[in-house]
Order: sequence, then structure tokens, then C-alpha cells
Amino acid sequence: MHRPAAAAAILLTAGMLASGCQWRGLNSVDMPGTVGSGEDAYQVRIQMPNITSLQQNSRVRVADIDVGHVSGIALEDWHALVTVSVNGDVDLPENAIAKVGQTSLLGTLHIELAPPVDEPPVGKLENDDLIPLEHASLYPTTEQTLASVSTVLNGGGLAQLQDIDREFNAALSGNEVQVRNLVGNLDSFVTALNDQKQDIIAASEGLDRLASTVDEQSETLATALDSIPPALAVLNEEKENLSNAVLAVGNFADVANRTTSQSRDDLLANLHAIEPTLRRVADAGPAIVQSLGIVPTFPWPLDGVEKFIRGDAGNLTANADLTLGRLDNSLLQETPFDGSLYAIETALGRTIGRQPSPQTANPLTAPLGGTQGTGGN
Repeated sequence: MHRPAAAAAILLTAGMLASGCQWRGLNSVDMPGTVGSGEDAYQVRIQMPNITSLQQNSRVRVADIDVGHVSGIALEDWHALVTVSVNGDVDLPENAIAKVGQTSLLGTLHIELAPPVDEPPVGKLENDDLIPLEHASLYPTTEQTLASVSTVLNGGGLAQLQDIDREFNAALSGNEVQVRNLVGNLDSFVTALNDQKQDIIAASEGLDRLASTVDEQSETLATALDSIPPALAVLNEEKENLSNAVLAVGNFADVANRTTSQSRDDLLANLHAIEPTLRRVADAGPAIVQSLGIVPTFPWPLDGVEKFIRGDAGNLTANADLTLGRLDNSLLQETPFDGSLYAIETALGRTIGRQPSPQTANPLTAPLGGTQGTGGN
């Protein structure tokens, strides 16, 4: 009878020792009656970048309502892998997010589950699903908040707010009217700017198109920029000649100015003198325009060309006066031989139907003589 009792005692002691090796405090043991421990509960794994002092059996909340508890915490690839057990009636999307939050100022922590904010919900969160590291984060702790407030109060420049307020009041004191006008002008400016927003947008789009065009021509611009330095070098070498040319142009302008000033009266007199001639030319404008019609078809008028040219042949009728008197007047007039052919024609006895020579005396005033007529004897 003593041997079975001793064996049982040994086994009980060994079990207690084995279980004692896993003892990490009271939170390492699942507490009975906690939320999320029912038969319909399901487990979700969460990759957390930092859990601070989160403990097992910490609460899991959805919309500030307890829906489960932390059932396990492990290390996985330099981040924490937290396993939570939630009630079966908790309905969350598959891409839900998880955050470690502070339940009270005393440091109690919990895990907050919620639908995603930056993307639409997808699917449904089920048993053994994994919330990845990019969907997990940490709310600021009380220590971090107090440290930030301390930084602002001690080294954040709040002590200078009183100086800023005092200087601002000093600047506005006595200038209320000007400040009021400034605010009114600023309102008018903003209103006008708002009315011109379409033009501003159009100008911005035009600048964008210009920038695109310039970008497309970047190689051409680069080539041009590479060519500019040699051109500038040539201009630098010729700067003395360019300066002399500019000075010469200036001297020419001075001379032209003096010449114009000195000849102003003569120029005005010439313009006044030519005015009647130009007026007559203007009056004869229609006749000049009509007479220009003979230029392309000289010596025949344009109106008669269609009668002169018929097909590939031309018809011409001409009357040529080849008498000595006509030749004398046409070819020898005002020359040393003027009148020679006319005298020959007279000597030949042709005196009727001929054109008189400019040297022929006026028959009304010339004296009578010769053998022409003897009176009425």
C-alpha cells in the first residue's frame, strides 16, 4: 500500500517541478472567466512592432468595448507576435488594424482592433488569421506625451509668447485705421485673386506646356549653350570694331540731323513746289491706269490683241509713209541734214499731200515772189 502512494507523490512532485519551469507570474496563466474564452471564441495573431509593457491576459477592445484578451506573446523575427482570443460575435474585416493603447494613466495597456482607415474593408477576420506588421502600431504612451509636453513648455518657445504678444500689441497700437484698411485691401486682393484663378490655372498649364517643350528641346538648347561661348569670344575680340561701328552710327546720326535741320526750309519749299505736280498726277490716275494696259502688248492695245492673234497666226495691217518729206521729219529733224530730203522732194516736183518741214515759212506771212502767178493781166 505504501508503494503506490509513494509513486503518486513522486509523480506529483515531478509535475509541479515541470510546471514551475514555465512560471512567469500570475499573468502567464489563462484566467478563467475572462472575455474571449467562450466556446465560440476564435484566435487571431498580430505582428506588433512594439508592445512596451503589454502582458498576457490584457484586454482586447473594439470601439472601447472589451471583446477578448491576450492569450500569448512570443518573439518572431525581431518583432512581437501577439495572439489574442476574441468573442465569436466580433465581426471585423480581414484587413483590420491593431494598436496597443493605454487604458489608464497608471500604465494598464490593451489592444484596440478596428476596421482600416486608409483603405476599404476586405473580407472577414476569422480564426488563426494574421494581422501583418504594416497594419499594427502603438498609441503614444503617457510617458511619451508628458515628455513632449515638457519639451514644449521648457524648450519649445512658450516663454517667448508673452514677448511676441507685447510686441504685436505695440505694433498695432495707434495704427488701428491702417490695419483695418490693410485687412480690407487684403480682402479685395484675395477676392480679385479668386476671380482670376482660372487665368492663373491656365497660365500654370501654359508654363507646364512650355516646360515640356523646353524639355523636349533640351538637346538643342544644350548645343546652343555649347555654341554661345565661342560666339561670345568672337564678339569679345571684335568689341573695338563694334564700338567704332556704334560710334560711327552715332556720328552719322548727328550729321544727318544737322543736314536735315539746315536744309529744312529748302526741303519744305521743294515739297510745296512738287505738290501741284503730284496733284495733277493724282488727277490723271485713272487715265494712267488705263494707259498701262498697252504696256504688256506694246505697240498694240490690249483690247485689240484678241482680234490680232487668231490661233497660231497674227494679222497685221500697217500704213507706212516712206515719202522723203516724212523721212526727213522723222529721222533728220533737228540734225545738220534737216531739210535735205525735203528739198529733194520739192525739186522732184512733189508739193501736194506732203507734210511741211519745220523750216517752211508761214505761207500767210511769207512774201510773194518767184514765178507763181502774174496777177490778172
